[in-house]
Amino acid sequence: MSRKRKELPVIEGVRIHDVAAEGNAVARVDEMVVFIPFGAPGDVVDVKLTKKKKSYAEGQIVRVVEPSPERVAPRCEHFTVCGGCRWQHLPYEVQLRCKRQQVVDAIDRIAKVEHPEVAPAKGSENIWEYRNKMEYTFSNRCWLTYEQLKSGEEFPNREAAGFHIPGAFDKVLDIKRCCLQDDFGNRLRLFIKQYGLDHGYSFYDLKANTGLLRTLMIRIMSSGQIMAVMVFGEDDREKITALLDAVRAEFPEITSLLYVVNLKVNDTISDQEVITHSGADYIEEEMEGLKFRIGPKSFYQTNSRQAYELYKVARDFAGLTGNELVYDLYTGTGTIANFVARDARKVVGIEYVADAIEDAKINSAVNGITNTEFFAGDMKDVLNAEFIERHGRPDVMIVDPPRAGMHADVVDVILAAEPERIVYVSCNPATQARDLALLDCKYRVTAVQPVDMFPHTQHVENVVRLVKRT
Repeated sequence: MSRKRKELPVIEGVRIHDVAAEGNAVARVDEMVVFIPFGAPGDVVDVKLTKKKKSYAEGQIVRVVEPSPERVAPRCEHFTVCGGCRWQHLPYEVQLRCKRQQVVDAIDRIAKVEHPEVAPAKGSENIWEYRNKMEYTFSNRCWLTYEQLKSGEEFPNREAAGFHIPGAFDKVLDIKRCCLQDDFGNRLRLFIKQYGLDHGYSFYDLKANTGLLRTLMIRIMSSGQIMAVMVFGEDDREKITALLDAVRAEFPEITSLLYVVNLKVNDTISDQEVITHSGADYIEEEMEGLKFRIGPKSFYQTNSRQAYELYKVARDFAGLTGNELVYDLYTGTGTIANFVARDARKVVGIEYVADAIEDAKINSAVNGITNTEFFAGDMKDVLNAEFIERHGRPDVMIVDPPRAGMHADVVDVILAAEPERIVYVSCNPATQARDLALLDCKYRVTAVQPVDMFPHTQHVENVVRLVKRT
């Protein structure tokens, strides 16, 4: 017989003093640190503990006794439930301050290297409707909030079109309106949901892996072009065609209407055939007169205008004069490579995803760029001494790895190649800081610039310039 879990207490009158890197607020009760979601520095709150260890605890706010001056009303009705925007209750200037501090803490506590003062985080021009890409899931059994359950009301129709609840693959919150993308995305999603209800289409059962309506990806670019990719969990071409014909009639502004029949257990479409219903099979984004072609499987920064600011920082840190050989590691679809190519002698891009490399080559071709060369493969396998001997020792390396940072073998090759400058773009200051410590033996940090790509979230991009020690 298992022991009954001890009920944890409610602690009254807790003052929140900071925000942690994971997005939670931080308070101190006696000698114990307590992490609390959706708190603001300066709040006085009553907290129900949900987990208690020797040195820390986690809890939920049950009452705001005294709200902080640094607290604002969140715009979204789904705030605290959907998990997407953990900081809507903080003024934007406070968000930027906290993001800069994340970078400072990572470099000071993890990298422990000398560095100049970290610049203020570059804020996003748009803090609402800034995302060019959103992905939604259809479900036959929507997540019911605590308030809904407490109401005693019956909810016989549980079909949903929304987001996965954090940490629960089979639970989907039905979204009425998301504030992060142009409202066109809401109208399209709700139209498809209503069409499915009106015509008896089955919504996906995430446990049984059955159902017709499965997922929807919407891309709305600053160029005005729109892509919609509808993924179906069953191969019923008659119903598929009828739905997509209705979408085309209702939303003629869609420039690329595509679909996928995905019968696998997981939602990824990287290994699936994408079929064009109407329009082109790609869309384009523009930046300084350059056009970047984006397919349904392509990676592109989800905040187009802020991506331009990020790439300008990277280009400025690279300090190109037109004579340099540049290696762009983790090049993706070659956006940074093509962006800096006009200022370099040659740019060599390397990326794991073969489809992305094909997009990178196309992006060079459509822009008349002839001084780029792209290679596909695992970075730690492609980038080696033989590769560098064949293609030349780089003067500058630009690296933009995934959240996990760089493999130790890649760091070793960079150290052996000894470029004069390294520009390290990261979406995870913690793993970036770990890599800075590894590079410190030959490189010193000379500039640090955080860039906010995702307002109202705890995430921050950071760009670091490293210069070879003399």
